[in-house]
Amino acid sequence: MSENKDKTFSMADMVDDSERVDADALMAQFDIESNTRHYRGLPRKLVRYMLAAFTLFVLYMSIFPTWSEYIRRGAFVSLIVFMAFMMYPASRKNNVKVNYVPWYDFVLAIVGAGCFFYIVANNASILVRASRLLPYEVAIGIVGILILAEVCRRCVGVPILVVVGAFVAYAFFAGYSINRVIYQLFYTLDGVMGTPIGVCTTFIALFIILAAFLEKTNIGSFFIDIANSVAGWASGGPAKVAVITSAFEGMYSGSSVANTVGSGSITIPVMKKTGYAPEFAAAVEAAASTGGQIMPPIMGAAAFLMAEMTELPYSTIVVAAILPAILYFTGIFIMIHYEAKKLGLKGISRDQIPNFFKLFFTKGYLLLPIVVLVLCMNRMSASMSASWAILTAIVVSMFRKDTRMTPTTFVDALESGAKNTISVTVACGIAGMIVGIITLSGLGLKMGSLLISLSGGIPIIALFLTMIACIILGMGVPTTANYVIMATICAPMLVPILMEAHAGAFSEQMTRLATHMFVFYFGIVADITPPVALAATAGAAIAKAHPIKTGVTATRLAITAFIIPYIFALNPSLLLLEAQWYNVLQIVCTSVIGMIGIASGMEGFLKCHMPWWQRILAIGGGLLLIEPALVTDIVGIALVGIVVLLQFASAKRHKASPGAAVS
Repeated sequence: MSENKDKTFSMADMVDDSERVDADALMAQFDIESNTRHYRGLPRKLVRYMLAAFTLFVLYMSIFPTWSEYIRRGAFVSLIVFMAFMMYPASRKNNVKVNYVPWYDFVLAIVGAGCFFYIVANNASILVRASRLLPYEVAIGIVGILILAEVCRRCVGVPILVVVGAFVAYAFFAGYSINRVIYQLFYTLDGVMGTPIGVCTTFIALFIILAAFLEKTNIGSFFIDIANSVAGWASGGPAKVAVITSAFEGMYSGSSVANTVGSGSITIPVMKKTGYAPEFAAAVEAAASTGGQIMPPIMGAAAFLMAEMTELPYSTIVVAAILPAILYFTGIFIMIHYEAKKLGLKGISRDQIPNFFKLFFTKGYLLLPIVVLVLCMNRMSASMSASWAILTAIVVSMFRKDTRMTPTTFVDALESGAKNTISVTVACGIAGMIVGIITLSGLGLKMGSLLISLSGGIPIIALFLTMIACIILGMGVPTTANYVIMATICAPMLVPILMEAHAGAFSEQMTRLATHMFVFYFGIVADITPPVALAATAGAAIAKAHPIKTGVTATRLAITAFIIPYIFALNPSLLLLEAQWYNVLQIVCTSVIGMIGIASGMEGFLKCHMPWWQRILAIGGGLLLIEPALVTDIVGIALVGIVVLLQFASAKRHKASPGAAVS
């Protein structure tokens, strides 16, 4: 490589041909959203331009918002349903044939789109009559909901349908008539076309389109190479590169599985080549990619939903998410560092690492769309900010030949944006039904009373029970729908308990925000928590590792994701909004010390190998630092400090011993 130092080196060049994976095939296997039909020739062009036209329609609707919400949301969902049947087969077997769409899918597409378009054409009449639906309108509502559920089965999955089905069954069990339920779920802005769809039409779709345009500028490879130039040389460098890359890609990625497959197809083989076990390499990528969903400013598009659900400004959500996200990735980084030191792993040779400054000055302009997005968010609406960022992505792509956007790649981006919007919209529509049932029945208050009863009103027990519920409900559910489910089912139960725990030290808004962040975190970590663990399973396929072992290792690496939410739930100062700087500094310092204690204890290594009793002391001290109280902080710091002193003394004593692993 020394003779090629003038050439910009890419980390992808380190992956042997025998180690390369078919990312599209893996996505289709592990990410149901990617299991789409295959078209060629004229049908391919028709579908391609249909999707591109839809993206242009979304851009027009957002830049010129003149329609009522009924018309806007109804038209949006109507087109989504039609496109979904053209894109997603009824089963994987039907996906083998090229240019094949069975007749019944055409019928379902037209009928489903027609059901939602009925709302667009007759919204004024429906509003006047309220719940006094005509018999055929009840039938239209039933058919529309059932067809949307079938679309959900195809492009999102069954788990979310099971949850929604339980809520709908409860409504009928509680005595509500079919007319009342159908009106609530189909004809109001509190059901299928509720807040999640409203946010999807206004914000989420635009940011998905922005992600598609960013992808066409090849910014993902730029992030990998930048991370490689920063951390590739360090101990266990490729694993640290994976963490930094996933943190970057989390700024625009809306899928932990897509993030795992996208960057993991490069980072996982390089990690294995460095000396990491296959399960560990896959777990690093899965844990880091899952963390991408909590990374501001987009947070897998959940940030915009959270702003609506909590009635707080979007900028407030972003600021609150910064420090927890940094701590999450810091925790994984620490775990990786100790694993690398324990195994004696080295980094990548410096002559195989691109020069940071040369790389930044050569391709740093690719970051301009993100810079424009952040700057615009302070001055204009999220939709206009996203629109300007999209325009900036198109402009900056022209700066170099290898990133230049041609008419073909422009249409590719439009097509990709529409395709990726389908599953998110369907998930939001189905999740909106949960909101509708809770609004109709007042079920949220009953679940809150149940949590208080089970926990005895003790905050830490209530948080633990909520965590378990979130992990179970979040399994196999996309990010946006995941958050909607957590926000409507789990968050309302927890707010009263935390309000009492905070005892007026924080405002109701801060408590509500901390609660929503708590349930969002634990809904997201379901992607790495066995037995489902979609992100871990996808990473295992790339690494040729055991899926369950990978999921267990990923959960261990992401242990900070199981700690940080408790910290900001019990003390929202970590969210930076209603806290003095010295309180924030105290929490950050104790949190980092706690993470060092837990990470070293779980890895069994700090400066040298730990005996079992030191591991227990380190983990115990770290766990005590979860509770933001003076006594627990002092005891926790003391325990971790004792272990650190013992480790340094032991490392000094055994430094010359054969086989001793000392950093």
